[in-house]
Amino acid sequence: MTWLVALPVALPLVGAGFALALARYRRLQGIVSVTTLSLVLAVAVVLLVEVGNGPIVLDVGNWAAPVGIALVADRLAALMLVISVTVTLAVLVYSLAQGLADGDRGAPLAIYHPTFLVLSAGVSNAFLAGDLFNLYVGFEILLAASFVLITLSGTRERVRSGTIYVVVSLVSSMVFLTALALIYAATGTVNLAQLAVRLPELGQGTQLVLQLMLLVAFAIKAAIFPLSAWLPDSYPTAPAPVTAVFAGLLTKVGVYAIIRTQVLLFPDGRLDTLLMWLALATMLVGILGAVAQEDIKRLLSFTLVSHIGYMIWGIATASVAGLSAAIFYVAHHITVQTSLFLVAGLIERRGGTTSLVRLGSLARVAPLLAVLFFIPAMNLAGIPPMTGFLGKTGLIEAAAQEGTAMSWALIAGGLITSLLTLYAITKTWNMAFWQEAPEPLPETTTPRAMVGSAGALVVFSLVLMVLAGPLYAYTDRAAADLRARTPYISAVLPEGGRGTGQSSNIAQQGDRGPVAAPTEAPTEAATGGAR
Repeated sequence: MTWLVALPVALPLVGAGFALALARYRRLQGIVSVTTLSLVLAVAVVLLVEVGNGPIVLDVGNWAAPVGIALVADRLAALMLVISVTVTLAVLVYSLAQGLADGDRGAPLAIYHPTFLVLSAGVSNAFLAGDLFNLYVGFEILLAASFVLITLSGTRERVRSGTIYVVVSLVSSMVFLTALALIYAATGTVNLAQLAVRLPELGQGTQLVLQLMLLVAFAIKAAIFPLSAWLPDSYPTAPAPVTAVFAGLLTKVGVYAIIRTQVLLFPDGRLDTLLMWLALATMLVGILGAVAQEDIKRLLSFTLVSHIGYMIWGIATASVAGLSAAIFYVAHHITVQTSLFLVAGLIERRGGTTSLVRLGSLARVAPLLAVLFFIPAMNLAGIPPMTGFLGKTGLIEAAAQEGTAMSWALIAGGLITSLLTLYAITKTWNMAFWQEAPEPLPETTTPRAMVGSAGALVVFSLVLMVLAGPLYAYTDRAAADLRARTPYISAVLPEGGRGTGQSSNIAQQGDRGPVAAPTEAPTEAATGGAR
């Protein structure tokens, strides 16, 4: 079954090649794209089931890790794959429906489908990367594809915002690449499993510098305050499907990288206090920015920044329960935030704008659209019994178990953020849906396929709510594996400290001897992950 691990990366790249070859046949491009992502989703579901028996590792080219490239699917990576491919497929169907409704005037450019599939491949590669350099490659694939998508149609506003996005992303990539070079110079490897063993051999000061550099690189990509100012100016200018997939996925890849590196490579939690302060500031500053907005897309962009803080809060909590709640919240937020941006695209289409001062009466003229906005909006605000409420409850319980002053400050900040989110969403509802429009709305309709794809994603968020018990049990096991670290290390570097591939010209034990599992792992697993 190890060959399945390569398919979430390989299939979209192959599909992108076919889509590019069919540039003159837009409908065939759409069929290729939908078929490709449907196959990737099926593979992701299979992996989600199979990783229950332990991480699945593929030594690419049959070169044994840590010499060769390893793709690793564990519980965290498999869950992220399923959620990400699901929302990507829904956004793709939405964009196809939009192109069909608009005809030649609004059809996506010929490069749209190949680029969209390359973006999907980059996301999958980042989730499955078993070494830091491959993770860097995944980020660069994302950067190249996202720059094309964010500047589609080439308007001045989109080029300007796309330029900001690319400059910021390049700065992040340079910091990451520098950290990667320093890590390789200090340890002689970039394999994550081997780094988990070799990094503790370094001096405390060297470890701290490397940890901070990785955190800064990923914090920019995840839009953590004070490195988040670029996001509200970049995302709202893109077309609705592009904004939706960016909001749902790209920042979460940064969050995923923080989880993977901070927990696996630096388990001593030296930066947990810093992460807690960053989480608190991100929640509060982001939601205060959202409250001040009068445009739906900008308001949602600020809530996106704000709710990244909840995920960082869980990562910083020194327990399995906190990390599990963070993973659960990531899955919830990918689905809900993507849904809201898709619905915002429908609002713009029906009302002619996303400016709250110019909208109104949508509940009367488009009741289904009102329902599609109301459900994920309440979920984002954390209204029980939705997944937003369950994720926040898990974070509060984990923080309360710690009982430190900073934990209680995070609980207070989380509750204030949730209340202000409810206020911002209520303001949006009143101005866009309930009050009378200052001017008559355009006489347009929203295509059924666009409404259907957005509605399907809203329904998927409700399915996650119904399955919250099994999902939370799954994230608990994923968090326990992450905190223990042994399952990941042993899967990538089994007996003798090498992967299962064949690379006979490399010394069997490597230049530093066999890699042993960390001695503290059994203690962490036995004590619930507390350090």
